[in-house]
Amino acid sequence: MPNLNQQVATATKWSAITEVMGKLVAPVSSMILARLLTPEAFGVVATLNMVIAFAEIFTDAGFQKYLIQQPFKDAEDRDKDTNVAFWTNLVMSCVLWGIIAIFAEPLATLVGNPGLGIVLIVACASIPLAAFSSIQMALFKKDLDFKTLFYRRLVAIIVPLVVTVPLAFWMRSYWALVIGTICVNLANAVILMVMSDWHPRFYYSFARLRNMFAFCSWAILDAILIWATGYMDIFFIGIMLNEHYLGLYKTSMTTVGQITALITSTILPVIMPALAKVRDDHAAMRELLLRLQKYTAILLLPVGFGIFVFSDLITEILLGSQWKEASPFIGLWGLIDVLMIVFARFCSNIYPAIGRSDIAVICQLLHVVVLIPAVYIAANYSFTALYWTRSLVRIQLMVVNMFFAYYLIRQSPWKMIKNILPELLSSVFMVLIATMLLNVSHSLALSIVWVLISIIAYSCLLILFPAERIIMRDMIIGLYKKVRNNDKDSGGR
Repeated sequence: MPNLNQQVATATKWSAITEVMGKLVAPVSSMILARLLTPEAFGVVATLNMVIAFAEIFTDAGFQKYLIQQPFKDAEDRDKDTNVAFWTNLVMSCVLWGIIAIFAEPLATLVGNPGLGIVLIVACASIPLAAFSSIQMALFKKDLDFKTLFYRRLVAIIVPLVVTVPLAFWMRSYWALVIGTICVNLANAVILMVMSDWHPRFYYSFARLRNMFAFCSWAILDAILIWATGYMDIFFIGIMLNEHYLGLYKTSMTTVGQITALITSTILPVIMPALAKVRDDHAAMRELLLRLQKYTAILLLPVGFGIFVFSDLITEILLGSQWKEASPFIGLWGLIDVLMIVFARFCSNIYPAIGRSDIAVICQLLHVVVLIPAVYIAANYSFTALYWTRSLVRIQLMVVNMFFAYYLIRQSPWKMIKNILPELLSSVFMVLIATMLLNVSHSLALSIVWVLISIIAYSCLLILFPAERIIMRDMIIGLYKKVRNNDKDSGGR
């Protein structure tokens, strides 16, 4: 375990560096774009992304998860499977892009954007570009080489600022978002191909493809169900409401994701590869899972509860006054999302790590049969009814994942709850303090002060718990040492 712990720590460090830089730049891009473009423009792009995401299920075909999870016999075995995955991805992506081009106008009409068939064709250029780089990305993740992925992520951070924002100033339409996304995928493909030690060669084996498909078939079905949970609500809004509400809905989710990703993106990409390395030792898996959950919860839970109580402030700063209607959904989604991450998302990484992708499919299927009718019924009433229903129904997925985590590796749900109980109590206390302060004043300047006071209240209560006090002390000392070492290195140069 010491070597694995070191690998996890290194991978997490590079993920953290990437996300910190992302959060310095990405919100700037989002803040500018939200003020340049209308919710309708974001709504159009959301429906286009629904089609692209569905097509990418079949281009990736679960090969990323297969390459990360598979214990190869030797380097040659790994290289052959990787080549089969690469060429299958690339050919499938080009075929699907062609099919979408043929039926572009009917597809655009189906998702609520009649007359935008040409936009859909152009946007789908991202499909082969993403397929081209996905295999290299899987190999970097398998080796926990997040230092290299740092450069890829850096491009995804910078391109919107230097490409999408200027285009939005000029075009003032959804075309800026479409072209910006294509540029990001193109840059990713080039960078990962250049920096990867592995490069494709002309090798293919249908026998290997058949062997891989035994695993990938479950991964594809799981991906389809995940797509359904992530996009069926968008489909219903596009058809039953309008592009304005669709823009509010999707942008609210994206805004919350940008905030929580500062923490989650440093740990979540590392969990499954790390668990896969101890797949035969369930006790080690449980210990690793709880440890990562604890560290994540300390930072993430107050963020989610803070989004809930300060949703008006967040909406005003990040999006502007034209998005005020999205504020309640941003608050609710932020709260539910962090609970989903520390429970369901952590548990769901167990399934591919131990080669049980069928369980992931069952979890998603159980969720879809509840989600689709619930969202469809709610969309007939109002936008408010829809986002409340969509948020609360995620609790069902949380419960299902915790059940299967216990079934597979005896990870007790109660231990997971108990593990982060101090963080939950401290976050609730923080919300109570923040609510009282907001009753005094909702002004922008004072609300920022209230945020700082709320953070202090959370920290003060949390350090009363001995285990949390030790963890927070170690985190502060570790951060100080890293900064000090970086200063020394800079001075030496």
